[in-house]
Amino acid sequence: MPAFGNVEVAEAVATAGALPVFADIDPTTYCLEPAAVEAAVTPRTAAVVVVHRFGRPADVARLHALGRRHGLLVLEHGESESPYDEIAQRRERAAYLDAKLRGVRTPEGGVGHTYQQYVVRVPGNGRPDRDAFARAIRAKGVECRVPVKTPVHRLPEFRRCVSLPETERAADETLALPVDATLTKRDMQRIASACNALGGLLQPAL
Repeated sequence: MPAFGNVEVAEAVATAGALPVFADIDPTTYCLEPAAVEAAVTPRTAAVVVVHRFGRPADVARLHALGRRHGLLVLEHGESESPYDEIAQRRERAAYLDAKLRGVRTPEGGVGHTYQQYVVRVPGNGRPDRDAFARAIRAKGVECRVPVKTPVHRLPEFRRCVSLPETERAADETLALPVDATLTKRDMQRIASACNALGGLLQPAL
């Protein structure tokens, strides 16, 4: 299962009497990376818990194929579904930000992305990092949130000595910007303007 996400999933696994084992994520989808899952499988592995993240589906075809190869149960933990018109409006707002934002890494849409959250990457490279970036745009009236503050494998009750570099990087760099259906064009312009005023975060520090 992924460590990037809800502790409730790990708690459910533990409640069922199993030991959560964490595998790394794909840095594009934020869902389990099939190769990382394959590397974590042992004779004691019973199941793979696939968590779809931010409206972007995991690579279920490869994960189900992996499950069949190893005789594992593959369980999917989805996100709440939204009405089609709401998804369409979120996609429209996401497309606007994709076109306008500078200096942050915008999400790759991919097939079926519903933008439950619009998650950008704000790498720390000597210029303002994600947390400083978030404080600055909040000061300009833009609501934003850190989607995963602490990966599950860092929490005391599930602490594991395991190498999850993409999970760690995502936890440090990701920030969710608003793309709610209620946002007006002026709201979207304000979001882009506030973010771009901090520009250059992807350029090498001088």
